[in-house]
Amino acid sequence: MIDTEQTEPRLKTVTHREAFYVWLRIGLLSFGGPAGQIALMQRILIDEKGWISEKRFLHALNYCMLLPGPEAIQLAIYTGWLLHRTVGGLMAGLLFLLPGVVVLMGLSLLYALAGNLDWVTALFFGLKAAVLAIVISAVIRLARRALGTTARYLMAMAAFIALFVLAAPFPLVVASAALIGLVGGWRGWQSFEPPLHDVDDGGADDRHLHGERPSRWHAPRTLAIWLPLWLVPVLVLALMLGPDDVFTQIGIFFSQLAVVTFGGAYAVLSYMAQQAVEHHGWLSAGEMLDGLGLAETTPGPLIMVVQFVGFLGALRDSGLDPILGGILGGLLATWVTFVPCFLWIFLGAPYVEGLRHRPVINGALAAITAAVVGVILNLALWFGTHVLFSEVERWRYGLLDMPLPVWHTVEPLALLLVVFALVCQFIFRLGLFSMLGLCAGAGLLMGMLPL
Repeated sequence: MIDTEQTEPRLKTVTHREAFYVWLRIGLLSFGGPAGQIALMQRILIDEKGWISEKRFLHALNYCMLLPGPEAIQLAIYTGWLLHRTVGGLMAGLLFLLPGVVVLMGLSLLYALAGNLDWVTALFFGLKAAVLAIVISAVIRLARRALGTTARYLMAMAAFIALFVLAAPFPLVVASAALIGLVGGWRGWQSFEPPLHDVDDGGADDRHLHGERPSRWHAPRTLAIWLPLWLVPVLVLALMLGPDDVFTQIGIFFSQLAVVTFGGAYAVLSYMAQQAVEHHGWLSAGEMLDGLGLAETTPGPLIMVVQFVGFLGALRDSGLDPILGGILGGLLATWVTFVPCFLWIFLGAPYVEGLRHRPVINGALAAITAAVVGVILNLALWFGTHVLFSEVERWRYGLLDMPLPVWHTVEPLALLLVVFALVCQFIFRLGLFSMLGLCAGAGLLMGMLPL
């Protein structure tokens, strides 16, 4: 008699309790922006737990990079959905998000109450340099993963030129990359095969993951639940307070942000920083960098900085008690930014799972991933000029529209700190906390010097 228990491996099971503690662990340890968070999920979910194969993980990541908004939390929601459907997606997304909400709100309050003190200013001066080094490192890491052929390098370079030199809209850049990738996949061009398409799964068993074909009612039901959760609060604010109220503007702006910004968290930051600083005037470029430094020191998505932006915007112009107004503004920005992440995943993931073996779609996702490298490089230069120079102007000539620093406004101490941060990052290869701590300490020390 054949022992079926020996010839057929048992279906792997992951309980809700196990998933809860793993997602809580990921949420508490998810420092370092999307690159670090994706690496953390990869190590825990693939290497330690074996809950998902490398190929399935990368397929989900490529889809999340195609979506507007921050890819790290969307990847967590997607993976949670694969494990336990809607309940798993909610569990993964909320546990990934909530630690950062709580910690960053506390830091925002401290910044508002003590941000004008010399030691706080010096502390954030050091953090800016560390943030810039982290962003540069993210460009390099993503380039190594996403590029590898001449076509993909050209795609990244074209995306950077379009964004930094021509000020092209993000949706246009991403749509163009997707179209080129679709054509490349359709024509069978090897240059547009997805990166890491030959990754070995190591015998991983994905049979316990959910990827069933969606019913005809899936899309209408999902939209009927998540669209009101996202947009009804904004509509109520507009009707009650009017279109010019700061809460209405925060709700509308960050709702638009959730739709029009593609390429992951770094792309969102680039667009958001420019609009919040230059158009709405909710905060200065220096405060924007301070907020990014705060977001880097907290667990959760890097795009959590939206909470800091909404906090400062409502703090100064809500008509309420400043602290109360700031808290409400920060929570509102967080709500309208992250609710769409759940919508995009719950709506699209069942359909995307059915496209895993179609090379044309995979070619489009690979091209978008390459373009994202140029998006992040654009962000690095934008932030770098604001860290190193006290004045940055826009230079326009014909189709050219790019930010250029006023060279005589260079900040020597900032330059020294950035070099120090880069040495910590690339020479000594310090961990995130060590580098942030050393750069913050260096900033404090410089603030104490009679310079």
